[in-house]
Amino acid sequence: MNDNEVKRSTISLQGAHHIADVPRRIFGSFIEHLGRSVYGGIYEPEHESANEHGFRGDVLDLVKELGVTCVRYPGGNFVSNYRWQDGVGPKNQRPVRRDLAWHTTEPNQVGLDDFYHWSKAAGTEIMMAVNMGTQGLQSALDEIEYANGAPGTALADWRVANGIREPMDIRMWCIGNEMDGPWQVGHMSAEEYAVAVERTAHAMKLAEPGLELVACGSSSASMPTFGTWERTVLTRAYDYLDFVSCHAYYFERGAKSPQDFLASGENMKHFIATVAAQADDAKAAHQGDHDIALSFDEWGVWYQDDWNRQEEEWKAQNRVLHNEPWPTAPHLLEDTYTVRDAVVEGALMIELLAHCDRVRSASRAQLVNVIAPIMTQNDGPAWKQTVFYPFAFAAHHAVGDAFAPTIHSSQVHTESYGDVDAVRAVVTFDQQTHSGCVLMVNRDMQHTTELQLDLQDLLSNTQFTEIIADEQVLLHDDDPYATNTIEHPDRVKLRTLDITASAEHPAQFTVTLPEESWAGFAFHLV
Repeated sequence: MNDNEVKRSTISLQGAHHIADVPRRIFGSFIEHLGRSVYGGIYEPEHESANEHGFRGDVLDLVKELGVTCVRYPGGNFVSNYRWQDGVGPKNQRPVRRDLAWHTTEPNQVGLDDFYHWSKAAGTEIMMAVNMGTQGLQSALDEIEYANGAPGTALADWRVANGIREPMDIRMWCIGNEMDGPWQVGHMSAEEYAVAVERTAHAMKLAEPGLELVACGSSSASMPTFGTWERTVLTRAYDYLDFVSCHAYYFERGAKSPQDFLASGENMKHFIATVAAQADDAKAAHQGDHDIALSFDEWGVWYQDDWNRQEEEWKAQNRVLHNEPWPTAPHLLEDTYTVRDAVVEGALMIELLAHCDRVRSASRAQLVNVIAPIMTQNDGPAWKQTVFYPFAFAAHHAVGDAFAPTIHSSQVHTESYGDVDAVRAVVTFDQQTHSGCVLMVNRDMQHTTELQLDLQDLLSNTQFTEIIADEQVLLHDDDPYATNTIEHPDRVKLRTLDITASAEHPAQFTVTLPEESWAGFAFHLV
């Protein structure tokens, strides 16, 4: 709680440096065949809002409101035991399979054809993941031909026969998922995966040179091979790779203290720096002509201890052979997010944008029901979790170029990272529309910060004389554990940010950021 002492900080564009253009893919998300993410999430043919393909219209509306640009599919751990061929063609002819990743039954009523229709309705790009656990090179090549091939070949004609004449034009492909993890079907050593990804990526680029290919990085920074895995894989396969994946999840009980949890962005910064250094070393080793970018294609808050407990209980109950069927679309990983979780996710988005020179794609994991900003009830309503709000504001307003402002902030002490700035921020500005936004977070659990925001440099050497506020929002609650639920879907909403323009200086503002809060300020020049 606030102890009534107000801290002082400043954010200024004077001395700020240009980071990079804001890649639209940084506002991506992730849908995996896991729990109710697909069945009962995006897909429910009997729902009153369902469209002709069986997808929930209320969920599609929320996805558009969230501003998601690119969706990674179909996994995740699921993909390593998945046969993409099972999910195309007439639904009454598709086989039912066991999914080894999540111990469930997969009915295959949604697959590549269907997800293509969903993505068109949602207005999102597809980031496709291929199975490197039980399949590999030939399956990947076949899937590319099926998805992207012009009519006239066997697999492209199969797509046409299934009702999709036009090529899907899927450009971004993940070559497996978390292949370093012993939980992964077909997991490999770094050396084994390096050989496999080099062969597969080489063949995929022969098939379509314009593809953008993502190699698996470490599945987390806590893996004992973190860093050396990336070095081994990227050095071997550098010539054919465009991205390396990064995965990082955070939750309060996984941090040394609540204050450390609020400072989770410090861990993300270290993650980005470590992987970027390995990518640069691979480029230098090859005297290369391109940078390998980072695809932070799994990030967010996930209460992993809850899942680990469920997993151990499942294993304990199944130490003998049995004939019981595995469940279909059970309630798994349906975390309920707090205000504190949303502040952390807002801070993580700031870090992604602050490093968008290297992070050129990101997928907030996941999208619906499973560790998700959007929740649904079967045959019932859909609603927004707390984490919906900072993502949506950034996705809609962070356009153009990103800038790292000069920040003078009070400090907070953490056990994991030492003393860190209480305030983190990033500024974006679009020269075409003369509009921009500031994303800010106060990571201090105890103190309100009175912030002086100076955007005067945006007016320098222009015909513009004033900055006009378009939207000013605050995410904060006196109860940091407040949540949105089906009974109370609007318990947590955005408030109006307390921001006041200076009477003497039209581009300077005073902003009040309460303890552990996130804020967004969108504006335009006149």
